[in-house]
Amino acid sequence: MAIVNDRMLLENGATPVVKGPWPVVSSAMSTMKRRCGTLRTIAQGGARLVPAALAALSVAFAVSACGFRLMGSDPLPGVLARPYLSLKDPYTDFSREFEHQLKSSGATLQSLRANSTATIEVSMDLVEQRTLSVSALNIPTEYELTYTVTFAVLGTDSELLAPQTISLSKDYSFEETVLLAKEHEADILRRQMARDLVSIAMRRLTSLK
Repeated sequence: MAIVNDRMLLENGATPVVKGPWPVVSSAMSTMKRRCGTLRTIAQGGARLVPAALAALSVAFAVSACGFRLMGSDPLPGVLARPYLSLKDPYTDFSREFEHQLKSSGATLQSLRANSTATIEVSMDLVEQRTLSVSALNIPTEYELTYTVTFAVLGTDSELLAPQTISLSKDYSFEETVLLAKEHEADILRRQMARDLVSIAMRRLTSLK
């Protein structure tokens, strides 16, 4: 059983989660600039593209040229062409994102286990919150949010991937005077951690032979 958290270097190329907001776009662009140099305009003269479309095309080209792959873009192994996805709770942030990324990677999810090429079983999908610090009035001022999932892959007659437990944690401050804003912040952090966990899970699935 493998355990991963944001204080350890995630295996298989996964990037550790750092504290503070996730500067996904700026970080990715900075990395690409270091590896590929400044992006140049693709369309010159002739056909004109609207700014948004041109920007999207430029980023996609740079990502491809530099060897980067977007999450879910790596092809899944043949054994996961028609998987049955067994979820602890189909309505969690992780479950929804996991299902979306599997489909984006070419998997055709099966409604019946008997018709599948393999079963992806999520046996744990848990979000926990604990108090890190309190004020002089014993009011919580900082929390730690931890998202943990465990999944495995079962073939028709053997275990293809032993249970994998991955966990990410994130701290956030709390102020009673801005309760709604802080609750919204916790929701955003939970969704981001779910996406990061799915990214790790997808890397492990694509590594199957």
